[in-house]
Amino acid sequence: MRPAATLAALLLSSTAGLAQGTSPAPVPAPQPPAVAQQPSSLGERLGDATRAIAGNPAANADRDMLRVLAALNDLKPRPIEELSPEEARRQPSAADAVQELLRRNNQPPAPSLGVAARDITLPGPGGALMARVYTPDGPVAGGGGVQRPVILYFHGGGFVIADLNTYDATPRALSHRTGAIAVAVRYRQAPENRFPAAHDDAFAAYRWVVANAASLGGDPRRVAVVGESAGGNLAANVAIAARDAGVQAPVAQVLVYPMAGVDMNTESYRDNAGAKPLNRAMMGWFMGHYLRNDADKQDPRVDLVGRASFVNLPPATVVTAGIDPLRSDGLALAEKMQEAGVPVAARNYPGVTHEFFGMGPVVQAAADAEAYVAARLGMAFGTVSPDLPPAGPARRLGLAARIEERMEVVGSDGGHVGTVDYIDGARLMLTKSDPAADGKQHALGLETVAAVEGRRVQLSMPAEQARREWREVN
Repeated sequence: MRPAATLAALLLSSTAGLAQGTSPAPVPAPQPPAVAQQPSSLGERLGDATRAIAGNPAANADRDMLRVLAALNDLKPRPIEELSPEEARRQPSAADAVQELLRRNNQPPAPSLGVAARDITLPGPGGALMARVYTPDGPVAGGGGVQRPVILYFHGGGFVIADLNTYDATPRALSHRTGAIAVAVRYRQAPENRFPAAHDDAFAAYRWVVANAASLGGDPRRVAVVGESAGGNLAANVAIAARDAGVQAPVAQVLVYPMAGVDMNTESYRDNAGAKPLNRAMMGWFMGHYLRNDADKQDPRVDLVGRASFVNLPPATVVTAGIDPLRSDGLALAEKMQEAGVPVAARNYPGVTHEFFGMGPVVQAAADAEAYVAARLGMAFGTVSPDLPPAGPARRLGLAARIEERMEVVGSDGGHVGTVDYIDGARLMLTKSDPAADGKQHALGLETVAAVEGRRVQLSMPAEQARREWREVN
């Protein structure tokens, strides 16, 4: 048995011509979380104790995530599902918890990241829409002359709560990491404006950004849509509406833990029925305020995974969180898009909760996710070379070069599959968690590997499917 990395290096040296011209441009490494080395407070130590509580959705949370949850608990938010929309909008948010952690550790509560922001208004079907334009310092990255690519960003909040300030961190971080101009839009919210008001606003905002990108210093040919939670639903629907209306398509869509279905009995809804900061009761509350009636649940704009058509859509990046009722819907959405022929990359972060994206200053997984999404956007904008060739032997060998012995192998759902033993040709040889059970090794083709992150190899299929498809080797 040869060490995986050594064998992969030999394979790469013999086929170097396959990968010429595909070396990635350097992507800034995520900064360590600002609070990683700080001593735990009493609240944080109590938060750590949740790991030992059977059935608690936070039991598998990373330490960084637990710090945020403890800080949020210290702010004493009331259960949103028990409040009126007006009361819910005044409750402390996960973003407030992040700022509280930064304050405790003498960090700027709202890091600018060298990105200037200014508020504007743009026309919408129900009146003027508030928007915020983020412009990064520094030179424009290659591929666009003096014009920067543009990110149109839609915030979360279940179509009812939150605003541009609540979700300032994500468009700011993506503008900083990609060199793109980001335009964050505040769409109309329910119950004052019910379905499909937010959806109509989102598509109107997209058409405005494409038409006016140049006046912002952006390239109208390179506009991507990004959204979190409810905003993820809006971003996907913008791509669909652009296709159906015959207007210019976004170059990419990034859907971060999107609201994509209406079934509240999925695996992740059951596992995270009582999770924080999002749970099943809250999702029912959001839907009840946004939808006009039960018939709206049949609308493909609401039930994306059940009723939408994904044919001829731009490339998609789907990010999900392990401790999130929406995880199953996000993974199902990625699968449905892939079946329809959409180029899809899906990545699940198992140790974090809904709302983790944008918490890069205090949560390492968030910094990793931001860097990953920025690299994907850079590929779509033409400002960053692909991390790996898109397909074929060169891609497999590129992945193999990053795989080492004893790395954990997980499915696309974050479930444990096994541990890397070595690479044999185009096969990834695994040792099961219980090798004594049958005394055999198990092999998966390298084509099943979707990504290599740190000490983890992530497959392109769920763990259970991988265990069904591996081949036993005597």
